[in-house]
Amino acid sequence: MDYEGLFNTIEELVLRHSPSGSECEINQRLLERFAQIGVEAWRDQADNIIAKIPGRNPDRAIAITGHKDEIGMIVKTIEENGKISVRKLGGSFPWVYGEGVVDLLGDQQTLSGILSFGSRHISHESPQKLHQEEKALKWEEAWIETKCTTEELEAAGIRPGTKVVIGKHRKKPIRLKDYIGSYTLDNKASVAILLTLAETVKNPSIDVYLVASAKEEVGAIGALYFTQRQTLEALIALEICPLAPEYPIEANEKPVLLSQDGYGLYDEGLNQQLRQAATHAKVPLQLAILNGFGSDASIAMKFGHVARAACLSFPTQNTHGYEIAHLGAIANCVKILQAFCSLDFSLS
Repeated sequence: MDYEGLFNTIEELVLRHSPSGSECEINQRLLERFAQIGVEAWRDQADNIIAKIPGRNPDRAIAITGHKDEIGMIVKTIEENGKISVRKLGGSFPWVYGEGVVDLLGDQQTLSGILSFGSRHISHESPQKLHQEEKALKWEEAWIETKCTTEELEAAGIRPGTKVVIGKHRKKPIRLKDYIGSYTLDNKASVAILLTLAETVKNPSIDVYLVASAKEEVGAIGALYFTQRQTLEALIALEICPLAPEYPIEANEKPVLLSQDGYGLYDEGLNQQLRQAATHAKVPLQLAILNGFGSDASIAMKFGHVARAACLSFPTQNTHGYEIAHLGAIANCVKILQAFCSLDFSLS
């Protein structure tokens, strides 16, 4: 696969802000991209973007999901001096982002502010001294400086509930040889995989739904809505796989197939079929179980919305931070799913 083209697609998606529940910027672009590809696509009531590839047997269907929302912040209070207090949206931490520019997505206008932690040249008389020596910074102790008046913030539509994300100029990905470094690879890289599948999967044995799911970071809400209404034989989630000493995973071009995560077991039969597809595509796999992790697929199966679920992922450093992944692992997820869709598996 063309790594440069894959990098460019991921970059385009990363630079479209999409904090959970405020995903209109990426929605518009995804509908445009699917239309350009020539695949039927629509937005449902839960804010999912769904593309359908008709199969030879329209009475059967599977779905492949990649969530389009990203973690960030949500405004809690606004002070008269333009100082804004925020709380986490999804699994975000202030010390991961560091001080710097953030974008506040107002109802009428996007404004920039500075995520701030206070000065360093201080003594123990200042409360932030504790964070230099003993204690991780919490959202309650961070704030955003806007230098705007209350009237200016109101005119922009900045209010309690406004979503906040890393400033767009800070989100631009970087290429490190065959690796990509970027915020929000979780899960914009998986959405790039969906777009590539839309271009390349033709005439599968059964209907294939490609779902750019909404609000995954706050409870897999979009996937639960979709799977409650669409009868599926299987659901495959595309995800990141965290790299950590506790997991036997290497940072390379080999995708990772999960057997279990924090929500329960994945389907062994479906995993076997994905392993067969990987063999057919001549792509080596890594295998893992994860803690502190969930996906559209495991959550949907736990709540009884699908009988069979799997999670195919790519190894990622610094998850929920400035993430790093091998472009080959992302490309190989495409190859495995292309092979999976082409093989006449019995999923019943």
